[in-house]
This record gives sequence, structure tokens and C-alpha cells, in this order.
Amino acid sequence: MKASDFRRIALSMPEALEGSHFGNADFRVGGKIFATLALEREDYGVLLLSPEQQAGMVEDEPKIFSPVPGGWGRQGSTRVNLAKVTSDILASALRTAWLKRAPKRLVSASPKS
Repeated sequence: MKASDFRRIALSMPEALEGSHFGNADFRVGGKIFATLALEREDYGVLLLSPEQQAGMVEDEPKIFSPVPGGWGRQGSTRVNLAKVTSDILASALRTAWLKRAPKRLVSASPKS
């Protein structure tokens, strides 16, 4: 996968918009960031997850997911190795991040996957 795939999938989420945070592309729903391309130069996308969600993804796919180094990682910011992730795993992970930030009206209207 490439950053363009990450962008396309992130923007396919209901009401997702692209913005910019410190000069890096970010993806928002309801004004809240759920993913970024802050580490694109290192071939990573970033998901904003809970620490529990992060732990599950890292445990299931340690070659694909890892905590962002430092304090952000301890709070759930999770790197996605774009060179190793498949489109279905990336879509599922982005959906998880989107669901964490989406307004309740969108979550309740969103089909379960």
C-alpha cells in the first residue's frame, strides 16, 4: 500500500475530510482527527486508537502495527507499515480509528463490518 491508498481509504469513511496538522495530512470526522500521514516519509500511516485497540492490533499483526515512539504511542497513536499492510487490514484499522472519533449519529447509522 502507499500513502495514496491510505488517503483514499481514510476519505471513504462517512463524512471524512482531509486537513493538515503541523504541515502533514490528517483525516478528520466531526472535527476530530482519526488518522494522519505524519510519518509518510518513513512509509507509515498513523491511526489514533485507544491503548487497548493498539495493543490488540500490535499483538495480532506485529509486523504491520507498532506504537508511535514516545508519549503519543503510549496514548494509542499507532503506526501502520504501508509496505506490509494489505488493503483489507488497512480498511479495517482505519474504520476502527474512524469509529473512535465519529459522532454517535454517524456510528449508529454506519453499517457494521
